[in-house]
Amino acid sequence: MKTLFYRIMRFLGFILFKLLFFPRIIGKENIIDGRVVFAGNHTRWLDPVLLGISNRRILHFLAKIELFQGPLKPFIKGMLCIPVNRKVHDGKALVEAEKVLEKDEAICIFPEGTINRTDDTIMPFKTGAVRMAYSTSSKIVPFTIKGKYRLFGIGGRVTLTYLKPITVTKDVEKSNKKLEKIIKDKLEEV
Repeated sequence: MKTLFYRIMRFLGFILFKLLFFPRIIGKENIIDGRVVFAGNHTRWLDPVLLGISNRRILHFLAKIELFQGPLKPFIKGMLCIPVNRKVHDGKALVEAEKVLEKDEAICIFPEGTINRTDDTIMPFKTGAVRMAYSTSSKIVPFTIKGKYRLFGIGGRVTLTYLKPITVTKDVEKSNKKLEKIIKDKLEEV
């Protein structure tokens, strides 16, 4: 029952996004079943919507705690988001995300920690995605978001690409660098 709101919003979002932005989705065959962490770059506040409407899985997003305050709170909770306090090392959010993964569900996280407003291809990745994947024996499906959200696709389209799943090792730092490199290389590909 708690996923009904999510499914309705995903359906409505799908129609709206297709009509407004004409997004291009590549690599849907890389969306796997079971416990999985979707991790990739963060370009705009519309990114979670794009991921949600393009994925047959129900995604539990890690979202900044500020979104859980005010008028957006019921919507954010209905979308099954997990609050993250970015001002501290939030172990509680990691525990909640791991509970979701242990039920063979899916988490979505932006390892940059926020929208990239720099001129760099990506910002340095935080290790949360690989830590939770390792501790729950989950795969990571990297993704990239390229292009702009332009109305009716005029002047270019946004492209979401799901990449092949990867397995993390107990060397979290090395796995994090590998994830970061996969995503950066794909973004810089001509």
